[in-house]
Amino acid sequence: MDETTAPPASDAALDKARERSLHDDLTALASEARALAEAELAYHKARAAYAGQEAPRIALLGLFAAVVAFFALMALVLGTVLALSPVIGAWGATAAVTGGLLVGALLLAWLAVLRLRGLSRTLGDGGES
Repeated sequence: MDETTAPPASDAALDKARERSLHDDLTALASEARALAEAELAYHKARAAYAGQEAPRIALLGLFAAVVAFFALMALVLGTVLALSPVIGAWGATAAVTGGLLVGALLLAWLAVLRLRGLSRTLGDGGES
């Protein structure tokens, strides 16, 4: 059979097609279009709700990272001042405090980036993951 031609329809299918009216077809089409529009609206509402839930968490993690980084810089400044004093052990204390705070800031920033990527990935691909 040639691929460009359709197989002949059965008599039952032809009879059913003849019994339908244009009004019935348009009513069915309108009903399906309404259902599709409602589903699309519900989908976009769900996407917006998800983004609304994740945005404050991402912002909070970013804020915590900025605060911890600020404290790390302050510790570095204070430690540097103390290190300039005659006591040699101040450098070790400065390195430990500054290093610990920077590790905490990097961890918080990394968590914020992971959440942002997850949100972008979920919303970017249509939520089909």
